[in-house]
Amino acid sequence: MKLQYLGHSCFRVEAEGYEIVLDPYEKDSVPGLKPLDVEADQCLCSHGHKDHCGLEWIHLKNRGVESPFRVERLESWHDGEKGAQRGSNAIHILQAEGLKIIHLGDLGCMPEKWQLERMMDADVILAPVGGYYTAEPEVIRELIGRLSPAVMIPMHYRTEKSGFPVLKTCEEYLKDCKNVTRYDTDTILLEAGEEGEKEETGKDRDMPGRDARPFQTEHSGEVRTVVLKQWALNR
Repeated sequence: MKLQYLGHSCFRVEAEGYEIVLDPYEKDSVPGLKPLDVEADQCLCSHGHKDHCGLEWIHLKNRGVESPFRVERLESWHDGEKGAQRGSNAIHILQAEGLKIIHLGDLGCMPEKWQLERMMDADVILAPVGGYYTAEPEVIRELIGRLSPAVMIPMHYRTEKSGFPVLKTCEEYLKDCKNVTRYDTDTILLEAGEEGEKEETGKDRDMPGRDARPFQTEHSGEVRTVVLKQWALNR
């Protein structure tokens, strides 16, 4: 399975040649990010805010092919007051090729027990870490600790060149993470099974850039945090 970080909370996931884009942003809705203008077979949005629902920037292929993905949508909240501040939010669970990928959208609170049960045994969780509009980093860290996925990939944060000023940086979240890998690329290839690249040890390591890095997931009990570059920042 190929996973590409396009920018902000937007990812493109591909299995068996079928592509799904999650949470595309509208043009000029996120400071510092170039327009998307990409192709996919399907598009999923967590909610209707401009930085998560730029449907007009995703060109659907309309090939009539069957999706290999099993998609589950969990309704949740965009804030800690059951939607009173910012409305609802959808968590998307995608399964294909023996992998379970979860996109939390703009999750604003700790999910309910039944939702946590649906999210167990995830290979990869894509989680917002910038706070303010979403749950604060300590809540996300607690959630990741409860779910214990093989891999967590941060999204929805501020950088020196992009993002909303009120958001925290990714580095603020990473300072309390024990197992961090930074890739000099926006794309990785995910494979179910035991983790490869055993020689990569240490708290924080950098990996050279490639068009797509091979990456095997393993549920070892320790969550691996993987930081990808944002395609929309590659100017």
